[in-house]
Amino acid sequence: MTVSTLRTRPSLVALLFFPVVCIVAGIVGWRLGWHLGVDNAVYRSGAVALLKREPLYDSMALSAEPSWARLPFTYPPTAALLFVPLALVSTQVAWGILAAVSILLLTWVIKICLDRLPDRPQWMTTPRTAVLIGIIALGLEPVWRTIFLGQINIVLMALVVVDVLLIGPNKRYGGILIGVAAAVKLTPLIFVAHLLLTGRRADAVRALAGFVLLQLVMFALIRHDVSQFWGTAVQDPQRIGPIYWAGNQSLNGLVLRLTDNADWSMRVVAPIAVVLAVPCAIWVRRLHKADSPLPALLISAFFGLLVSPVSWSHHWVWVVPLTVYLLSRLPDPLPAPRWRAIAPVAAVVLVFASCVLLAMRNGKAVEFEWTAAEYVIGSAYLLVPLVAGVILLVRHVRRGG
Repeated sequence: MTVSTLRTRPSLVALLFFPVVCIVAGIVGWRLGWHLGVDNAVYRSGAVALLKREPLYDSMALSAEPSWARLPFTYPPTAALLFVPLALVSTQVAWGILAAVSILLLTWVIKICLDRLPDRPQWMTTPRTAVLIGIIALGLEPVWRTIFLGQINIVLMALVVVDVLLIGPNKRYGGILIGVAAAVKLTPLIFVAHLLLTGRRADAVRALAGFVLLQLVMFALIRHDVSQFWGTAVQDPQRIGPIYWAGNQSLNGLVLRLTDNADWSMRVVAPIAVVLAVPCAIWVRRLHKADSPLPALLISAFFGLLVSPVSWSHHWVWVVPLTVYLLSRLPDPLPAPRWRAIAPVAAVVLVFASCVLLAMRNGKAVEFEWTAAEYVIGSAYLLVPLVAGVILLVRHVRRGG
């Protein structure tokens, strides 16, 4: 046994520990009838409905769902096709497998991000850094909630990160993974714009072509469901429940809470999004030209979270690569006073690890009764990119740039 083997074994054990625990929990949960992964149950039920040729959108709950997970299928028909592997096992086992895959992919995302930050501090260059950050990241609410609910957010983030940061331009299959991610949830379509802004026009075309091709395949298979989704379901964000809840950390969610669930909220958000898009597009292009692909990608990701009609708290898994980036900007060694150097990353971690949204008064329309302080605290996630943008803008102006 070599010295390198001894050094890597603890990291390997740490890497596999939580995925193995999830799979074991899924098997045990299956035998004992535990309620594991309510969103995973919806994914799986969509796949079961597709295989049984049952309608996906005609009712507010699929018959294949267990009684404790009666939620409507809100994803594109293409998602049901891509979720078919989940239908091969029980709901609980499917949750365990998806959780295990998500944890492993999270570590891979961190490793890719680290590799694209050559100027990171020395302590971030060791092989075990990605595993260590991945374990710590499990304490962030968007991450553990994604895993707990059996959500697909980490998988989608991994598809985008691999496409943008690993595959890169000048590859014949660039953009395809973003097209696949958008076929599961529509929100990754924002990264088609990112490809265009960074000069990857062919990849953007491939992403859109892949997305459209999957829709056409499903139209040939289940014409009624495709028509239902694009004609009705996609236009009804309330189908997934009251989107004024505190958990919806998008600008639309904030406007809904401020206006007692006004049906014109997106007409307010749309011009705000247009205004925000201009500096975001400029920053993305500048960062790309400066060979800083990770912060450029983060700007696109957080812009998408802000302007999407619905960005549940567990959608904010992009805080993990943001944390990696902020850690990479720490001086090595840290100057005195150290608190000033670590303040930005500490603030971000505190917001997303505090579970502050879960502590807020929420549900049964109580959000409409919030005080001014509660509105600020209850908008903690969406304030992170907005505050960061203001800070960057002020610094830019002070430097005369």
